[in-house]
Amino acid sequence: MIANAEAKDSRLDLLKWLLVGALVVVGVVGNQYYSAEPILYRVLVLLAIGAAAVFVGAKTARGQAFLGLAKEARIEIRKVVWPTRQETTQTTLIVVAVVLVMSLLLWGMDSLFGWLISLIVG
Repeated sequence: MIANAEAKDSRLDLLKWLLVGALVVVGVVGNQYYSAEPILYRVLVLLAIGAAAVFVGAKTARGQAFLGLAKEARIEIRKVVWPTRQETTQTTLIVVAVVLVMSLLLWGMDSLFGWLISLIVG
């Protein structure tokens, strides 16, 4: 009995994804066909078609899984401890200072090796 329900859901999901694909194709072809119309109208129609496609896609099993993943990601983002402005400024200054010191060090080594090579080669 569970297998029948899963097979039925699978067929319905396939039909829903076909409908989403058809909506996308209608949006693309319609936008190209009505290219002479004002851009505002075309954007509004594309937004409506896109919203319909997202709504239908969200009703599938994969769509539900994606929405669950998005909700979990949002919860995890809320748990992140973001640095303060002072911490960000200090870290940035440290990185800039280290980059400057390393660039001067590498420039000095390059100049030294270049000078040594020119002495050896002549």
